[in-house]
Amino acid sequence: MRSFILLIAVLSSGIVQAQKVADPKSFANSINEDGLKKHLYTIAGKDYEGRETATAGQRKAAAYIEDYFKSLGLTPGNKDNYQLYYPVFQDSITSASIQIGSSTFQLNEDFAVNASINYTSTLLGADVVFAGYGISDSTHDDYKGLDVKGKIVLVLDGMPSGQLQAQIRGRSFNPYGKQDAAQKNGAVALLVIQENFPRRNDGNKGRMYLNGYKKVNRPNTFYVSEKIAKAIMGDDYKGKSNVQPKTYSSETVLQFAKETSHLQSSDVLGYLEGTDLKDQLVVISAHYDHLGKRDTVIYYGADDDGSGTVSILEIANAFAKAKAAGKGPRRSILFLANSGEEKGLWGSEYYANHPTYPLDKTTVDLNIDMIGRLDDTRKKGDSTNYVYVVGDDKLSSDLKVISEAQNKKYTKLELDYKFNDPKDPQRIYYRSDHFNFAEKGVPIIFYYDGMLDADYHKPTDTPDKINYDVMAKRAKLVFYTAWEMANRNDMLKRDIPLN
Repeated sequence: MRSFILLIAVLSSGIVQAQKVADPKSFANSINEDGLKKHLYTIAGKDYEGRETATAGQRKAAAYIEDYFKSLGLTPGNKDNYQLYYPVFQDSITSASIQIGSSTFQLNEDFAVNASINYTSTLLGADVVFAGYGISDSTHDDYKGLDVKGKIVLVLDGMPSGQLQAQIRGRSFNPYGKQDAAQKNGAVALLVIQENFPRRNDGNKGRMYLNGYKKVNRPNTFYVSEKIAKAIMGDDYKGKSNVQPKTYSSETVLQFAKETSHLQSSDVLGYLEGTDLKDQLVVISAHYDHLGKRDTVIYYGADDDGSGTVSILEIANAFAKAKAAGKGPRRSILFLANSGEEKGLWGSEYYANHPTYPLDKTTVDLNIDMIGRLDDTRKKGDSTNYVYVVGDDKLSSDLKVISEAQNKKYTKLELDYKFNDPKDPQRIYYRSDHFNFAEKGVPIIFYYDGMLDADYHKPTDTPDKINYDVMAKRAKLVFYTAWEMANRNDMLKRDIPLN
């Protein structure tokens, strides 16, 4: 009896092992140029209007991705929904003006505003305090000796030259530094003197933003022309030369009004359930949004990141075929198409903060952002047979070992680690959706073609310029890597601290 049970155990073990090491080549071969091209000419076509977040084009692309996931038999990745919605806000300026004494100044002619950081108000002030460059910290304090509580503050744009500038830049002086300094010292409004007026009127809509409910509301800020500076300071204004802090009597009216639209965008989530390790997860991600259109000019975003989007569609198809053939992965797979990447990694940030599957059970995120072109600046090796692999030296010592083994066995691409350099001036590791997973401790690999020149973020990033044969090979590498990570016995180690 015992021998019989042992025999059954051995046979059962062999079946499980056979599933684990099933040859993935036939499924990988379903990832081909024709399929990629068909999807990309649709996603990066005229009808999708550049897929800008929270627009009709983005929603149309989301519907296309959802329908394709359904056709593969993938189940919804957000409970009973294929889409994970998140809020987006956008302001429209309804009116804005500045009045100094009897002179009235016009928006775009004499001043500009950032609609998202200002709030609706009308402020009448009797005094305006000039405070140099408006810097107030341990290196330098332009507010020293000035009383600006409850007053309007006027400051110069930029930073002073020389040693002080080097000190400030070394501290990564941020765009809100002048506002923070004005607020810390009690100012109720800030005027920043700039050049290059009048300016083009780009309409009354401000940029979209993700967090509508601000923890801190900074003083209303107006970027004003030298004409306005002279109206306040008279002959004292001499540009950036030898201007001393001073309080000016100036009857000033600052008026600003806006309306805030509550929009929404979404990530698209397709889920393929695993077998014996189905409570663990492999995420394969790409962002499907791009820059939309400016006036009538469409930014098609074929490489950025139509190439990644259609690659996850074809990889999903390959895994679905494997499951239909009884060779499905042990771990579950989440195919995650993010929006909002071009706005600041919004969609992946929202998912990372509101995950539909536990991040501690997510073994890896394999993120694809631009794999359809060739980097003309790459001078070493075979420029037609490479991919930049980013982040495989971080978070998990398993990543590089698995990645290189799968590439050596199947795709034989040149794996270029240029962008793993901590001194990378482009900071590529921090610039796509994988980073929001990495910040949560999830191991990641980012696949990238290196194209920050030529047609990057231009209307000329079109499907006819894609190298479909190379893109197919790169997508297969992602598939093979995901296949191994989904079928190995253990989740990836998390043994390297996040830098």
